[in-house]
Amino acid sequence: MLIQVSGWTTSAKLRQTLINYVARELNNTYKAALIDPTLTSPSSEAVEAAIKTGFNRLDHEIVHESVEKVMKANSKVAAAEMLAPALSGACALLSFYDSNSKLLRVACTGDSRAVLGRRGAGGKWVATALSVDQTGGNPDEAARLRKAHPDEPHVVKNGRILGGLEPSRAFGDAIYKWSRETAERMKRSFFGKTPSTLLKTPPYVTAEPIVTTTQISPENGDFLVMATDGLWEMLTNEEVVGLVGQWIEKQNSENKGAGSGWLRMFGAQEKGLPVEHTNGAGKGKSVDGQKTPIRVQQWGVEGGDNQRFVVEDKNVATHLVRNALGGKNSEMLCALLTLPAPYSRRYRYGCPPFSPFGCCEY
Repeated sequence: MLIQVSGWTTSAKLRQTLINYVARELNNTYKAALIDPTLTSPSSEAVEAAIKTGFNRLDHEIVHESVEKVMKANSKVAAAEMLAPALSGACALLSFYDSNSKLLRVACTGDSRAVLGRRGAGGKWVATALSVDQTGGNPDEAARLRKAHPDEPHVVKNGRILGGLEPSRAFGDAIYKWSRETAERMKRSFFGKTPSTLLKTPPYVTAEPIVTTTQISPENGDFLVMATDGLWEMLTNEEVVGLVGQWIEKQNSENKGAGSGWLRMFGAQEKGLPVEHTNGAGKGKSVDGQKTPIRVQQWGVEGGDNQRFVVEDKNVATHLVRNALGGKNSEMLCALLTLPAPYSRRYRYGCPPFSPFGCCEY
């Protein structure tokens, strides 16, 4: 089980806590399936429900149980610690791979993204998004919110929830989940934020993930890239998969004596990115609810793959980050890496982990 968390100052703690919550629910689900002699494993619906339950229970603890604890403690010192996760916000992306069924479940809450890389019939890699960016700018998410709050024309305003928050699903962000009475009481007596003047019928934001299930072919070299929106603001899905494919082939070319089977699987390194491009990808158009790499457009990055990208890192996550921040443009790369806070967050947000099945590197 792998997880990507972004946006919360204590994201490492959230990451481990979320894994524990989901693992507990999955353990109970698999145990229940073993009791039934007609089953060899739980149904896809049961597994999906377990993952969603783990996400929702953790968020309930963060957002609502924290209020109960603060009221009981009646201490500003205690409140400062207990309310911090609720007042902050975090997105999460979790993947769960069943090696027996070879099914990969991806659960997404927020605007992080998981993309599968798979060899196509022509030998190039094909990029398939296994999650959709959940923001107010996503038409499906906007429609869901408008249906849930029919008498509130500004529930999504300028692509943001109540005109403020961009992710439509997130942990914490309690100011979009608490009642106005609770929010004002927390601010008045302890710590908090002023609720939006548009707030009428919370909650507007949920931590319940959208879960997708995909059949994996590890024998064909399938790999998964999980990353926060920082990477996808710089690179398209196809570019990321192509860069990983290029990195794999570079490693193969440097280790030809390591095994002819591996070489036959992946072939020789090609010029440019060895990836199949879909219509509209990388041309400033949103595809299937995904963000486009807006910073590339803002900075006027030009040139083909051979002019933009470079392969020189042994670690594939470092390879992706290098190319996201400048690639062959060493001046751009150095400038972005030397920016001080808070400018650094604005221009180089996010660091992607990479997960070939059976191994993970952060």
